[in-house]
Amino acid sequence: MSRSFIFTSESVAEGHPDKVCDFIADSILDANLAQDPESRVACEVLCKNEHVILAGEISSLAQIDAEAVARAAIREIGYTDEAARFNADSARVQNLIGPQSPDIARGVKRESAMEMGAGDQGLVFGFATRETPELLPLPICLAHRVTRALAEARKAHVAPWLRPDAKAQISVRYEQGEPVEVTDAVVSTQHAPGTSQGELHAFVEEHLLPRALGQWYRKGIRLFVNRTGEFVIGGPEGDCGLTGRKIIVDTYGGFARHGGGSFSGKDPTKVDRSAAYFARFVARQIVTQGLADCAELQVAYAIGVAQPVSIAVDTRGTGDERLAERFARQFDYRPAAIIEQLDLRRPIYRATTNYGHFGKSELPWEK
Repeated sequence: MSRSFIFTSESVAEGHPDKVCDFIADSILDANLAQDPESRVACEVLCKNEHVILAGEISSLAQIDAEAVARAAIREIGYTDEAARFNADSARVQNLIGPQSPDIARGVKRESAMEMGAGDQGLVFGFATRETPELLPLPICLAHRVTRALAEARKAHVAPWLRPDAKAQISVRYEQGEPVEVTDAVVSTQHAPGTSQGELHAFVEEHLLPRALGQWYRKGIRLFVNRTGEFVIGGPEGDCGLTGRKIIVDTYGGFARHGGGSFSGKDPTKVDRSAAYFARFVARQIVTQGLADCAELQVAYAIGVAQPVSIAVDTRGTGDERLAERFARQFDYRPAAIIEQLDLRRPIYRATTNYGHFGKSELPWEK
């Protein structure tokens, strides 16, 4: 890749309405797994104004209060202002969750536990690149650092006028396939009434960006802050939130392909989630073993079938593709094997919801 280009990736903060839904869904998943590791969970959430709608299918021996879990998740995010239409205490939670379909259960269950079939057909991608210590593309890494820094500043009362909803975009210029500089930053953050745009812009330019971008910060970055002029109404009061709508934010920021399946609210028998994590794990191994500087792995499944129907590796010209694919095929991609290898029947999923499902050293697929 010799051409010069600029690539942009987006991140959203935990108070973004879609992420509110993802966090509630993963909180319900973890609550079930904590009591019953064999739980089958497919939880969807919709939030709008004061309404929180829980839907989907759960089959579990766990006894949880889904409404209480949802309220605790909303409170943890920071929606606690009683004067706001959407807050942890006054939200109206409607529970439409039912049991898993027996037709799906029939496809997953097998006499041999290791031959458990995939919970659905589908394809997933895993990706890794040497351009950052996290083995992730630089634009999505930096975008996540900005939104995480906004949340940290809000919770530490560094800027007491900050509110939970926020998003950011970071644009990076590449030369000869390597990142050379950040060209643009777009930051939109919810704020308290009466906050001046000058104060907001100065905070982002003088405090937030230097801290979040680190060595990639420079004075010449073109900066756009709250370009509508005001962002007081945010979260589910400003926009409807729904689980699974931030799949590019959750993965590689658009730098790699995506199979289309979302993560949050799904137990590890769903290959949309577990196989995507494992594909990332294998892509990381290809890069760390020195087989390529960049690797994208595709794995595809049929419902009720344990073995994948196809495996493909693309090193984007940075390594021996045939050797990398031969290496990738040595791994066991059966859903039960993935669950066992990564120890996925644990309540670890709330830690994945915000600021990307990859690049966090505490997660098993990142080791």
